[in-house]
Amino acid sequence: MITIGLTGGIGSGKSTVSAGFVRRGAALIDADAIVREQQVPSSPVFGQMVERFGSGIVASDGTLDRGAVADLVFSDSEALADLNAITHPPVGREIRRRLGELAGTDRLVVLDIPLLGEGLAKGQQPRYPTSGILVVDTPIDLAVRRLVDARGFSAHDARARIAAQLPRDERLAIADWVIDNSGSVDELEIAVDAAFAWASALPHVPEPNNQ
Repeated sequence: MITIGLTGGIGSGKSTVSAGFVRRGAALIDADAIVREQQVPSSPVFGQMVERFGSGIVASDGTLDRGAVADLVFSDSEALADLNAITHPPVGREIRRRLGELAGTDRLVVLDIPLLGEGLAKGQQPRYPTSGILVVDTPIDLAVRRLVDARGFSAHDARARIAAQLPRDERLAIADWVIDNSGSVDELEIAVDAAFAWASALPHVPEPNNQ
C-alpha cells in the first residue's frame, strides 16, 4: 500500500484532484466525508454536538446545520477545541479502520485530511503514516473567486476563511509534490497525471496500527 497525504487550502480544488486520483484507480479516504457520516442524526457525535452547542445547530429537517456550526466555531477557539474533541477521536478510529482494510494491498491510497498541513507545519508527527505529501496550490485571489462563484461565499468571508488557515508558503514548505491549480481544467488533468505517476512510484508505508 502506498499512502499519500493530500492537502490544500479552501478553494484550492483539492476535491477535484482527489476525484482525479480515484478515476485513475486510487482509493480515497476523505476525512470530511467521514465527519459527515459520523454526524448523522441519532449518532453519538450528533448528540454530543447538540448537547455542547445547543439546538441552534439543528436544521429544520433534523439534520446538522453545518453553516451554523461553522459560524459558532470560526472565531471561537474554545468552541473549536470542543468540537474537535467530540469529532476527532471517532473520525480517527474510522480512518485507521479503513487503512487497516487496505493494508497489505498494492493500492495507492489518498488520505484527504484538511488539517494535515497545519500539524506537519508545526513539526508534529503525522497521525497516519504516508509515503509523501501532495499539496494543491492556488493563488489566493483565484481561490476567493472560486469560493464566491461556486460556493456562494462573500468575498469578505472567503478571505477570512483563507486567512484562518495555514499560510500558503507554510503549506508549500511541507509538500513533496505540488499541483498548481491556477490554470484550465485541461492543465489540471495534465498535472494530476504527473502527480499520479509520482505517487505510484513512492515506497510502500508500514502497515497501520489499528489500536
